[in-house]
Amino acid sequence: MATANRADTIRAIFAAYLSGNRKLVEDALGDDFRFTSPYDDNIDKATYFERCWKNSDWIERHELERIFVEGDEAFVTYLCVAKGGKRFRNTEFFAFAGDKVKRIDVYFGASFEGGVFVPQVR
Repeated sequence: MATANRADTIRAIFAAYLSGNRKLVEDALGDDFRFTSPYDDNIDKATYFERCWKNSDWIERHELERIFVEGDEAFVTYLCVAKGGKRFRNTEFFAFAGDKVKRIDVYFGASFEGGVFVPQVR
């Protein structure tokens, strides 16, 4: 898969979250997909959809700031704006196997509300 196609796949996944297009995301992820975040440790595809998909309606928009692709790996940094006004920046690492995403690792950034830093609850 060409670099542009991997970046397009990432853009399409983020857009699908906002439009509610679960099928697009399911089709983009491989059967052996794994997901890790500060809240999730190497969860499988079914668990990912149970935990992450059903809880995504609080997102107003993602502003994709940069996507770096090298071979079968990519990083995307984005600003997420919640419907309540909270804003935070995250970076995600994507690993591909062929034309499917085989892994996403999320790294949380700082959160802001009303322009003020909001400490995260541990």
